[in-house]
Amino acid sequence: MTSRERVLAALNHTEPDRVPIDLSGHRSSGIAAIAYPKLRKALGLPERPVRVYDPPQQLAIVDEDVLDHFGIDTIELGRGFALDDADWADWTLPDGTPCQMPAWALPERDGNRWVLRSKTGQPIAQMPDGALYFESCCYPFEQQDDLDAIPQAMGESMWCAVASPPGPLIAGPDGLEKFAEGAKRLRAKTDRAIIGLFGGNLLEMGQFLYRNDNFLLLLAADPERAHAFLDKVVELHLANLERFLGAVGPYIDVIVFGDDLGMQSGPQISPAMYREFFLPRHRTMWMRAKQLANVKVMLHCCGGVRELMPGLIEAGLDAINPVQVACRGMEAAGLKRDFGKDMVFWGGGCDTQTILPLATPEEIAKHVREEIRALAPGGGFVFQQVHNILANVPVENIIAMYGAI
Repeated sequence: MTSRERVLAALNHTEPDRVPIDLSGHRSSGIAAIAYPKLRKALGLPERPVRVYDPPQQLAIVDEDVLDHFGIDTIELGRGFALDDADWADWTLPDGTPCQMPAWALPERDGNRWVLRSKTGQPIAQMPDGALYFESCCYPFEQQDDLDAIPQAMGESMWCAVASPPGPLIAGPDGLEKFAEGAKRLRAKTDRAIIGLFGGNLLEMGQFLYRNDNFLLLLAADPERAHAFLDKVVELHLANLERFLGAVGPYIDVIVFGDDLGMQSGPQISPAMYREFFLPRHRTMWMRAKQLANVKVMLHCCGGVRELMPGLIEAGLDAINPVQVACRGMEAAGLKRDFGKDMVFWGGGCDTQTILPLATPEEIAKHVREEIRALAPGGGFVFQQVHNILANVPVENIIAMYGAI
């Protein structure tokens, strides 16, 4: 099988010729920029500039030679853009490694921290000295909301305003045409499955704008206001979805939505609250995506979400990521047994909380084999470690993980 055929077979619950593998196909399957040059060196590959395509999470673009070395079957749509040196600006990672950042998202020094600013000049993300990643530091609706100003508020939120490629390269009146052209070129030069990052966050959008605690309180204490907010957000998402898939729908295989619904101990919200506030709205967006293009719908959804799985399936979800197997109720064998007929597990291949950074290579290999044996039979599984490979992971552990596959 080609890589694309392999991924599509798994997404259609058909067992492919081998387990398909994702590395850096989306913003939760990547590798920290600090770890990436160490991995290249350990593999005996030549030095290359480290390009950080996701500034908040400090994720590196993974080059073709690494993708080839590990037999990676996916690629992110953004790799078709920001191909010119002028799109990048020099910066230095927290460990002193030289790198390049998107020219439109270059951090600024502010006292004892680095900051990323919105177009209005407001600091919206910060990385204090000693930290390795950026965190949100601006919540536009923290004190007072304005449901008519949600687009402007999104421009003041780290997760909405700090764009990875293509970013502003497709701005302007001919932006959608440029977007389509770049996607078409990428499709023509790769047989990897192409993943398009859309977003469409709902619970998270409330948390981005109100702050986590405030939005959870709003859901519980003022459901009428919460419904009004979510209706406005869905209206914006659907309009963006029409434009997004109108431009790149023919050239991508998977569209990724985002909504972290879980915690270490289980869901952030009850199944009843999911069904009231989010299931109908998820179904509206996900069904519309399938009407607009021949795509599979994946939700990036961290944490323990076993109790929400029936609702996600009912809403029309094809695949869930990152399958955080260390959370309560998220054991691989149980998930496969109870939901594997209806849900594709894109992830869960290696725990990144304690196993990948802290175990021995031998322990990692054993763990990976166990996860694959639980999740792979009959298709419905794409291998990915649980979320991104972080900066402190030893390279021998990364190599052991892929060697076990």
